[in-house]
Amino acid sequence: MATLSLIPSAILILVAYVGTMLWTVNISFTASRSLPVADYVGFGNYVRLFGSARWQTSLEHMAIFGVLFIAGCLTLGFLLAVFLDQKIRGEDGWRTIFLYPYAMSFIVTGLIWQWMMNPALGIQKTMRDLGWESFTFDWTANRDMAIYAVVIAALWQSSGLVMALMLAGLRGIDEEIWKAVKVDGIPVWRAYVSIILPMLAPMIGTAVVLLSISTVKVYDLVVALTNGGPGSASEVPAKFVMDYLFQRANIGLATSASVIMLLIVLAVLGPFFYFKTYGARRRTAA
Repeated sequence: MATLSLIPSAILILVAYVGTMLWTVNISFTASRSLPVADYVGFGNYVRLFGSARWQTSLEHMAIFGVLFIAGCLTLGFLLAVFLDQKIRGEDGWRTIFLYPYAMSFIVTGLIWQWMMNPALGIQKTMRDLGWESFTFDWTANRDMAIYAVVIAALWQSSGLVMALMLAGLRGIDEEIWKAVKVDGIPVWRAYVSIILPMLAPMIGTAVVLLSISTVKVYDLVVALTNGGPGSASEVPAKFVMDYLFQRANIGLATSASVIMLLIVLAVLGPFFYFKTYGARRRTAA
């Protein structure tokens, strides 16, 4: 009976998710413009896609964003978790403050940081009003710094998630390990690097996967903060897809870009699940 009760859910998943993905892949091989058509052009859309300077720029920005975003979130989230793990006073309040930004949507985060980084309204104006006339913080209007403005906003929102994962891992570490560290006279920083971090590998892996998926599909934050500008200075693949799907009426090119994004996600998830399954089998065999 339990198996039978899962059949409707399985059918829904196959139709709504797998079926939709297969349909998207199919459309990416057609000359569809405003509406899907069955005029197949082979890999023509993919050739045009990778010949597009805008698409190449969006991939470069995604790589920059991804490296800084993931590394920054892991570092900041781990440091926040270590801070909270010291049994500090008011821990519940601090934990709420650090995790609160993650409860916001990327749209809200983007609007908040758009105001803060607006040269005429935010941090730059405040500092100049206080007397620092030469202070400059116009990253959203600076072509060279726009993508880094997106990184800062994303770090502010998502570091709390990593903190929660890391803190759960730290709270699961046996107190005897810390006693042994003190007895052996191992420096605290060395204990974290050589002992604690390897024990947090499952949490780190989960965080990397979640952050990597967020990197690939980041869209609303970019639209709310910079709208991909100035020019194409903060263009990302998800915005490329949405623009060609709804503004430029080129479904074939948009779906081919979507398929590439799907392949990137699978490239991230594949090794994660492989090592997770392989590691579990090795532990079982041992």
